[in-house]
Amino acid sequence: MDLVPALEEPLRQPLKSVLGPATAKVMAEHLGLLTVGDLLHHYPRRYEERGQLTHLADLPMDEHVTVVAQVADARLHTFASAKAPRGKGQRLEVTITDGSGRLQLVFFGAGVHKPHKELLPGTRAMFAGKVSVFNRRLQLAHPAYELLRGDPEESVETWAGALIPIYPATAKLESWKIGKAIQTVLPTAQEAVDPLPDTLREGRGLVPLPEALLKIHRPHTKADIEDARSRLKWDEAFVLQVALARRRHADAQLPAVPRKPAPDGLLTAFDARLPFTLTDGQQRVSREIFDDLATDHPMHRLLQGEVGSGKTMVALRAMLAVVDAGGQAAMLAPTEVLAQQHHRSVVEMMGELAEGGMLGGAEQATKVVLLTGSMGAAARRHALLDLTTGEAGIVIGTHALIEDKVQFHDLGLVVVDEQHRFGVEQRDALRGKGKQPPHLLVMTATPIPRTVAMTVFGDLETSVLDQLPAGRSPIASHVVPAADKPHFLSRAWERVREEVENGHQAYVVCPRIGDEEDEPKKSAKKKSPEDEAEKRPPLAVLDVAGHLSTGPLQGLRVEVLHGRMHPDDKDAVMRRFAAGETHVLVATTVIEVGVNVPNATAMVIMDADRFGVSQLHQLRGRVGRGSAPGLCLLVTEMPEASPARQRLGAVASTLDGFELSRIDLEQRREGDVLGQAQSGARTSLKVLAVIEDEEIIAEAREEATAVVAQDPELTHLPALRTALDALLDEEREQYLEKG
Repeated sequence: MDLVPALEEPLRQPLKSVLGPATAKVMAEHLGLLTVGDLLHHYPRRYEERGQLTHLADLPMDEHVTVVAQVADARLHTFASAKAPRGKGQRLEVTITDGSGRLQLVFFGAGVHKPHKELLPGTRAMFAGKVSVFNRRLQLAHPAYELLRGDPEESVETWAGALIPIYPATAKLESWKIGKAIQTVLPTAQEAVDPLPDTLREGRGLVPLPEALLKIHRPHTKADIEDARSRLKWDEAFVLQVALARRRHADAQLPAVPRKPAPDGLLTAFDARLPFTLTDGQQRVSREIFDDLATDHPMHRLLQGEVGSGKTMVALRAMLAVVDAGGQAAMLAPTEVLAQQHHRSVVEMMGELAEGGMLGGAEQATKVVLLTGSMGAAARRHALLDLTTGEAGIVIGTHALIEDKVQFHDLGLVVVDEQHRFGVEQRDALRGKGKQPPHLLVMTATPIPRTVAMTVFGDLETSVLDQLPAGRSPIASHVVPAADKPHFLSRAWERVREEVENGHQAYVVCPRIGDEEDEPKKSAKKKSPEDEAEKRPPLAVLDVAGHLSTGPLQGLRVEVLHGRMHPDDKDAVMRRFAAGETHVLVATTVIEVGVNVPNATAMVIMDADRFGVSQLHQLRGRVGRGSAPGLCLLVTEMPEASPARQRLGAVASTLDGFELSRIDLEQRREGDVLGQAQSGARTSLKVLAVIEDEEIIAEAREEATAVVAQDPELTHLPALRTALDALLDEEREQYLEKG
């Protein structure tokens, strides 16, 4: 079916523009709106009632805002300046009010004439501009404005109660101009093709799409807005879930070699040498994985687990099961440090079982090889040969595994650690190295709320490890307000010393390295002292390490670790720290995932407000990995009432990563969390909120699975097919490939 021409019409075209060329250009460049359909799907962010005005008292600083308010007074001042030395300079100060607060508007020079005539006391208008502070008072300098005049036909009540849509806008295009453009194209909403199957729409009491578009842009009542939003949320949830369901369906049609572990093979031998019993969670998740591996289509499973819940153990047992069944397993890590760390810990856990073909190797043993970009030529040649011949059952590496030269004897399983750091092409390239598509296990240590997993990783089955292994110690977390209470910071360094005196080790984490390459560019603009404090460069590893070695931690062995060090140097530093030779490791977030030093009990995170919630949780998970309790100190200079401090308070108050991921999602724009799923203005979720709309997403997934099971090609649902084609532009196709 062809796409609907009216909605596909470009806003900007050489001969006949739907809007003025300048407006169309701004919409394309700043809002990503290219067609009439894009514009109709640019929904209001909120609605103002003319009678109920915005709270001027709650305006955010430095943001572009739109407010509806009434002029309280307007005064024209003259003054002398360099440009107008004879006192001919003019400044118009207008005070507006909404009952909750007052706000100063200021206009200068030639720009005062029009507002001076129009903004008379008692006038109501919409004002848009950037909020700043002058003489300790909030103000908008040179705001754009639109007078709100009642239609002579309208009664005062109707006019005052009318809902004014406020659109996501930019400094170059105010909300009301977007509103006017939408009113121009609104009649074409009648031609919008409805993607929801009639039975679904009627069964759930949802209004048709054309009606929803009219109601969201031109509501008469709040009930209209509710109707429209409910309907449009379903569109977003359902079309995305259909895309994911089709992906799952297609994957289920691919052939794969079933991999069942031999009864008394490598896995049995490995389990027998474990010094502990697996948690119930690890056993449950392992069963789910083994069931998938035994089928003749590829496993696609997401394993998400709390920091330290033993995901690596579960992944290793899956790899051993595949080796038992005659295949090979590859584990892909995002960084060299992590690949080396995984290789070290896998070899340690397996002991003589990792020494296949060597003297002293066990009977069922295999070889475990490491492959990274920085390996020497001879070692690399050796590793490649072991892979081609099948001598190596397990390979652990970075992107180097994906290169053309790497050939496997029989690749049966790919384990991807920290999924979100791998691109599409990379995963496909690795998949293509199997004779048939290998099974795939994706691991992430960032706990993801269920609905986000359904929305972002919806083509993968999900397993969750939320139980910590026995013997894991609790971690106490505290916020250290360095600016308000400097003595707290001194006490933090004393605590690090105490941990070292008790035979333990500590991490100090900084947001920046501090070498020339990452020095922030000097800005030409003069900043106020407040700005300087707020916007000083983040603390750097090299500076902090120097300060600690000669100051608070003098006499302790302090080393640094960061991403720009030579791989051999990084490895040497990690080995010394793991061996207990270094007391304190000052590092960037390279230690965020996978680094396992059970003797490290304390962590101090400098400028903790510069990290995200889930990142802080990841970092904190590096301590308390042994029998001694862990301590995590979050150092910040942010004032107590700031959102950043509240975020740190949330991290300090709970060790539950799933709870923190919800908080993270509620506090940030969802697009950040949904990552590539939400890249590009045209493709982001506009009305669907993945935390609030949990039920809709879960129901849409069920409906979508049923629809695709009946009609995988959507032959009988051409309108849904059209909506899907619109959703699956290149970016989305990539996201569904799991970018």
